[in-house]
Amino acid sequence: MIVSVNDRHFWEERYQQGTSAWDLGEPAPPFVTFLQSSHAPAPGRTAVLGCGRGYDALLFATYGFEVVGFDFADSAIQEALQLQQLLITQPSILKGSGKSFPTSAKFLHRDIFELIKEFSGDFDYVIEHTCFCAIPPNKRDDYVQLVESILKPNGQLLGLFFTHTRPGGPPFGITPGEIQQYFQEKFQILDLHPVTNSTPSRQGQEHWGHFRVKKL
Repeated sequence: MIVSVNDRHFWEERYQQGTSAWDLGEPAPPFVTFLQSSHAPAPGRTAVLGCGRGYDALLFATYGFEVVGFDFADSAIQEALQLQQLLITQPSILKGSGKSFPTSAKFLHRDIFELIKEFSGDFDYVIEHTCFCAIPPNKRDDYVQLVESILKPNGQLLGLFFTHTRPGGPPFGITPGEIQQYFQEKFQILDLHPVTNSTPSRQGQEHWGHFRVKKL
């Protein structure tokens, strides 16, 4: 039986089988660079969509953000909670971490497309990394609507987009122009540029996006 990427079992099996190739085993380097730069925003309530094992979510928590990580796969959430506990005794294993302790981060087993009912207008920031590329392309408009709906007015999306050109997926590729087309109606495009410090296996295949919900 072929299991669709729309089915949580598709992702659950990959965690259980150890075939989660999207997992870097550490926070994404561009997020570390951003949080350590003068461009980093003031901490706020933050949603991490498709948080996986929690590296990026826990990274933002160490910089004082109030983080909630969401994932379709229960195994991902359980492993994120285990990593959070491990950091109590081994905080140095989280590369690039800040000074705060990430115990305040929460991890919830959810279908992201059902978050609107529970978290409408709830977040200052949404973090995107390997979630947009994992959903079927025909759900990208739904993703944009989701992000806008769970953000507060003037809330921001901080995204690391996988802009490869390979056919098929996941990960499903996209061009920078297509990213702009999807988001520009509801978001002000503050920044969208190629990433120069991607992990080696993704060099030349990532774009950094910083978008803000348009004022009504």
